Amino acid sequence: MNKSLFAAVLAMPMLLAGCNLAPVYKQPAAPVSAQWPQGDAYGVGGKRESSAAADIAWRDFIQDERLRKLIALALENNRDLRVSVLNIERARAEYGVARAQQLPQLGATASQTANRVPDALAPNGQATINRQYSAGLGISAFELDLFGKVRNQSEAGLQQYFGTQEARRAQQISLVAEVANAWLTLAADQERLRLAQDTLKSQQISYELSKRRFDAGATSGLDMYEAQTSVEAARSDMALYTAQVAADRNALTLLAGVEVPPELLPQGALVSVTGMAALPEGLPSDVLVRRPDVLAAERSLQAASANIGVARAAFFPSISLTASAGSASGALSGLFKAGSGAWSFVPQMTLPIFTAGANQARLGVAQADRDIAVAQYEKAIQSAFREVADALAQRGTLGERVASQAALAQASEKSYRIHEARYQKGAESYLNALVSQRALYTAQQGLIGARLAQASNQVTLYKVLGGGWQ
Repeated sequence: MNKSLFAAVLAMPMLLAGCNLAPVYKQPAAPVSAQWPQGDAYGVGGKRESSAAADIAWRDFIQDERLRKLIALALENNRDLRVSVLNIERARAEYGVARAQQLPQLGATASQTANRVPDALAPNGQATINRQYSAGLGISAFELDLFGKVRNQSEAGLQQYFGTQEARRAQQISLVAEVANAWLTLAADQERLRLAQDTLKSQQISYELSKRRFDAGATSGLDMYEAQTSVEAARSDMALYTAQVAADRNALTLLAGVEVPPELLPQGALVSVTGMAALPEGLPSDVLVRRPDVLAAERSLQAASANIGVARAAFFPSISLTASAGSASGALSGLFKAGSGAWSFVPQMTLPIFTAGANQARLGVAQADRDIAVAQYEKAIQSAFREVADALAQRGTLGERVASQAALAQASEKSYRIHEARYQKGAESYLNALVSQRALYTAQQGLIGARLAQASNQVTLYKVLGGGWQ
């Protein structure tokens, strides 16, 4: 084969544009309301005219420097996130394999063929040995992409690769929120533990006073035993929250992927770690389609659409080319001499005539996969809508809940102080003081829980609105 003919063979796939049998992709309509839910539970809406939460970097959203460093540590060492990164590398490699099929694979060959003819078969009755040497460049079974089969395989691989990138972003968003909420939970449980310790000390003092009065015969044993029940209840809570604090630290270690330095753990009372009182909400159509998990579902849908094109192409003829050009000689010394050129060109066409319904079945599978991907995409949007709506409902009521719980704790403390003072003066039994003390303890624990819920809600709302991947 001369050089011009061989070049034409190489250029043929690029000259044949072919056709694409994949359906034209159209983004499905979002199966949710155009507005977030309204009502008493949702309170006053957020800053809808502001930039989206997805545009707010997590370092700008998280204000506590210790938590920032802990999140950075987790982003570097968390094993789930590391798997997501490796999945991206794997998908990139798979896309590279699929894309390479669009171009002919050129290979160099060199070979020697030797055979011996025995005496009985040799024309002159004398055994001979024949040798042949060859060297050249060749293309093996390259398929002309006339109907878009290879291109659609490559497109499916590309969309899957993009999908793994979005999955990695979704994983990072979840990790940022999980670390922040685990950090806040640890701070709340440490505060609950301190409250149990303070309550135990206070109740031990009351118990010692009741015991001295009982020993002196000033009161019956009832007051002493009632005070003892309060001491034991506080001691039980101390043991419970001591174990819970340890479990919270273990959870942080798992999320971080390494041992968490003590200086990065929360210190003091539970406080909000975010710097924004109100996150921008935006409209569902703007917010939800930007969430990485929704984008990943859409990439899967686009890959499924491309696979329909692959299945449809199987109904049409496939043409493959095998070609080579080089030199051949009976002697190694004459391999590249003038007149030793050799070439071969083997086009092959395959036309499916009877496949027992296999091609139709593959097309049915591809179409079913596409329909499944549509349903999964719509479910991803609906789930995202619900997550945002739930977080907004929590935000709309948490302010009132915290204020009410704070007022309850304040009133309970005043009631307890009055009953405690009356008991110490002997004006009433310890039962009233005990009841009011338990009410105060419950109210204080409830206040810690309400403040934790409020702080966690800001983190959760930031996550479900698509923030945290930058």
